[in-house]
Formats: sequence, structure tokens, C-alpha cells
Amino acid sequence: MRFKGKIAVISGASRGIGRATALQLGREGASVVVNYKKNREAADAVAAEIQASGGQALVVQADIEDEAQIVAMYERVRETYGRVDIVVANAAASAFKPLEQIRGYHIDKTFKLTIHGFLFLTQQALPMMPSGGRIVAVSGWDSFRFLNGHGVLGAAKAAMESMVRYLAVELGGRGINVTGVCPGPIETDSFTIYANRTQTDAQREYYDRVWLPYVPSGRFGKASEIAEVIAFLASPASSWINGQTIIADGGLSITADPRT
Repeated sequence: MRFKGKIAVISGASRGIGRATALQLGREGASVVVNYKKNREAADAVAAEIQASGGQALVVQADIEDEAQIVAMYERVRETYGRVDIVVANAAASAFKPLEQIRGYHIDKTFKLTIHGFLFLTQQALPMMPSGGRIVAVSGWDSFRFLNGHGVLGAAKAAMESMVRYLAVELGGRGINVTGVCPGPIETDSFTIYANRTQTDAQREYYDRVWLPYVPSGRFGKASEIAEVIAFLASPASSWINGQTIIADGGLSITADPRT
């Protein structure tokens, strides 16, 4: 029960890594703010599972691209709990296109969610966050490796990792640690959708054929495994880790052929 009595805000918590993280922290005693954008049914299901495991959950709709909606979400948190101990910036979206096809609104939307959203989630939490607080940003392999169609999202995630370093320095004196986790290929709904739609020659089969042999364990990761990393970074055990983005890819990045 590492998080008993702690209040955790998780953006994009209705599915994928966000969902797995919400369940992980909830099982360990946290009161979890389950943020979602559109799918209330999925968010309610996450909250119900947290409550069934003995945790508490508050479901709050907010588009993380919209600062006013972030403010409104934190007003609910203030009214309900009065403070925030953990923020996990997980929500992400982009247009998966080659850069020559990218338009200005694709860039604006991607960076508004990934960069503006991360910063505003942090800013609004700070007045309620005591010493010992934890902020964790969910980055991605596209921040440093080529993924087909990920040019804009990869740039945004790289900027997010830079912001992690700056926030760690700026907030360190207040006893607040800021870290990131950078997952490699993870078996989530988003990964399946992306892999099956970005190339006509079966991108998923390409991943299985070209990447999978380089993963030492011979499989792609699970959302629950990334949730465990996030939980560690959100816990007191990570007190001497600050400003770092931890790569969690099963060793793929150190073994993969650089031509892939």
C-alpha cells in the first residue's frame, strides 16, 4: 500500500497505459482522479475496478488540450480532496502521417496536448502539491527512434522530456520530483490501431518480423509493466531520481539494428 492516503491525477486514464496506471495506484491505496476526454463508459469501468480493489476514484472529464478544462478538473480535485500528491501526464494523440503531409493544425493539436497539456497539468497541481510530490510524464520511443508516421508526435515527446529536466530543476527545491518514462512498443489498443493503419504492407507484421527478434525477452511489453515503472517513479522509493526519463523497452533500444 505504497500510496495509501495519496491523491493521484492521471490524464488519459480510461485506456492503455493510463488505465493500467490508475488501476495500479488504486490497488495500492491511492485515491485516483480518472481523467478522460470522450469515453465516459470506459472511465467509469476503470473507477469501478479501482473501487472493487479497495481504492477510491473520481471520474473527471477534461480535454487536456484546453487549459480552462484543466482548471475545472483541478477545482473538482480541490473540492473533493484538497490536495494532489501525484500527477501522471499520459494523454497523447497525433496525426500519424509522413511529415510532408503534416499541416499546421496537426502540429498545433499534437503540441497543445503533449506540451501545453503537460505544463498546465503541472502548473495547476502545484498550489495543492506538498513536498514529496511526484510528477511523471509518459513519453515514447518515437522521441529518439524513427517510427513511421510519428514525426510530429516524436518531436513533441522529445520536447516533453526536455521539459521534464527543466521542471525537475525548478521544482527540486520544493521537494517535488519530476521524471518521465519512455516506453518501447507496448501491447495496447493504440499500438494495435497504429500498427494496422499506417502502412499498406501490414506494419504490425513488420514490427513482429523486424523488431521482435531484438527484444531480449522475445515479446513486446504490457501496459501493466509500464504502470509498474510509473508507480515506482511516483513512490518514495524514487526519491533520488529526478529529471530523468527512464526507457522501458525490454532492452530493444540497445539491441535493435539501427537501420530498422
